[in-house]
Amino acid sequence: MIAENLLIFLLGLVLLVKGSDYFVKSASTIAEKLGVSEFVIGLTLVAVGTSIPELASSITASLQHASGIVIGNIIGSNIANIGLIVGLAAVISPVKTEIEMLRRDGYVMLFAAVLFFVFILNRKLSILESVFFILIFIAYVFFLFEENDKYKGKLQFKEFIIYFLKFECIRSARQKLNCIRNDNANGENCQSREGFTKDILVLVLSCGAIIIGAKYFVNKSIFFAELLGVPETIIGTTLVAVGTSLPELVVTLSAAKQGLGSIALGNIIGSNIANVFLILGFSGLIYPVAVEQISLFFTAPAMILISIMLLVFISTDWEIKRWEGGTLIAFYAAFLMVLFRMN
Repeated sequence: MIAENLLIFLLGLVLLVKGSDYFVKSASTIAEKLGVSEFVIGLTLVAVGTSIPELASSITASLQHASGIVIGNIIGSNIANIGLIVGLAAVISPVKTEIEMLRRDGYVMLFAAVLFFVFILNRKLSILESVFFILIFIAYVFFLFEENDKYKGKLQFKEFIIYFLKFECIRSARQKLNCIRNDNANGENCQSREGFTKDILVLVLSCGAIIIGAKYFVNKSIFFAELLGVPETIIGTTLVAVGTSLPELVVTLSAAKQGLGSIALGNIIGSNIANVFLILGFSGLIYPVAVEQISLFFTAPAMILISIMLLVFISTDWEIKRWEGGTLIAFYAAFLMVLFRMN
């Protein structure tokens, strides 16, 4: 019985990871054909693609009203992304950083963590707050597609907040829709679209694998939580979080080995932003997410703290050094030790 459930659990995980892998490849190909830069692809499509296991498992858990899995998965994934994945990448090879990682995307990541903490002070994430999260994420994606020259020399996090508050993403959306409706008739800002059939087919099939994998992965995670008498929140923060973070681990370590620090960090920062704004947003939209005491007083503050650590390390000589990577790994190890002792 246990062996059978373990096998289904692992099969679900494989479908999640491999499905997300093919999703990323097909999404990146589509983006390239649309003329989107690799940097923006890393922060949007690749980041969202590698976060799809978290999205699928969190939505499945939300449908089952397993709030502990939802919250634990998101917080645990964000902490693992920085502490475990960035830490390992930096230990393998010092990761070069850029000022945009701090001024725009790094601050947005920290903003997401702090805003999440503020929203859960009443021990739940409401449907209205979830809608707000989704709107911020949509605005962030459109903001990334704006011309960089427009914001050159400015503190881009501030510009993003202004962009969001002025609803400028609506203008951007209308422009993109006009390109599609007029089939590039207006020309200059519209990219050609051709040869998408195969990529879209792979995208659809990979999404199917992810959905099926998520269903079995979450179901068996809950089974083992009940079997071992471990709270859902801890299972979500550890087992589910690390399992769904495997795509980020593979992408980031591969990029680090090739010396592509911007891709590695762009993937992690973008994934952490997507985890809070997009994934928690959709999960809370399906069913209001209840927050346990351990999340409010320990895991959420730990997520904010390690996010600040990452931003500090990014800005030191614009490189994450090996000893800084080791520090992040040590933080993650200490976090897990305290978490299990609190059980």
